[in-house]
Amino acid sequence: MSKRIVIKVGSNVLTRQDGKLDVTRMSALVDQIAWLKKQGYEVILVSSGAVACGRRELKVDHSLDSVEQRQLYSALGQVKLIGLYYDLFREFGIHVGQVLTMKENFQPGEQYENQRACMKVMLENNVLPIVNENDTVSVTELMFTDNDELSGLIAQMMDADTLILLSNIDGIYNGHPDDPQSEIIRCVAPGTDLSQYIKVEKSAFGRGGMHSKYTTASKVSQAGIRVIIANGERENILIDLMEHKDETPHTVFEVRVKSEKGKGICN
Repeated sequence: MSKRIVIKVGSNVLTRQDGKLDVTRMSALVDQIAWLKKQGYEVILVSSGAVACGRRELKVDHSLDSVEQRQLYSALGQVKLIGLYYDLFREFGIHVGQVLTMKENFQPGEQYENQRACMKVMLENNVLPIVNENDTVSVTELMFTDNDELSGLIAQMMDADTLILLSNIDGIYNGHPDDPQSEIIRCVAPGTDLSQYIKVEKSAFGRGGMHSKYTTASKVSQAGIRVIIANGERENILIDLMEHKDETPHTVFEVRVKSEKGKGICN
């Protein structure tokens, strides 16, 4: 697998059933990212979890609308989230830097170039960028659809080789994931339409869902970046994707290999 990887970790991976941050899983993912860096991979982490962190920090005794809740809890939670990442990565001697961004920063122009230059100099100096949407100011039409969309834009901005979307299921199935007859679609050739297998539904704690991941994966793979959807709740999932890919459940959107007829095929 190629050397620059964007890893997106969703809220359903980072939170427990009660909505609290799952620090144990967060620590395990940090361990795996540290392993990737030791193997020579450049890693950019797009992490959800700020709102979940903030919601547990403060009990509000009056009603807040959805925008106020998002702004308040993300402002509180982002501090806690990046602090936890700082402490966990420091155990491996890894420096981290925070990048808070907005959708308008991905329009061609000075802001786009500034953000790209910032992340480029971080990588050049062995600093791991941790990216999240700036929820304190990104509301309504200014918001990303979710962090799946954000991670796809980051992967394209930074010329990544691979984008890994960590969800709470193993990949895209050819039926309902709970149906024992359903099977994972292991490899998606370029141009393949899987919309018949995708339901428009959101995750329990985040704004995304498999429809969002499929949309992002389709767009990003068309841009020449390999995309993997896998289960972030599986032990050592990132290491297994690198070392035991054939035995590890996942869906991969391939990009490079072409058949003689011009259609994409999977290797």
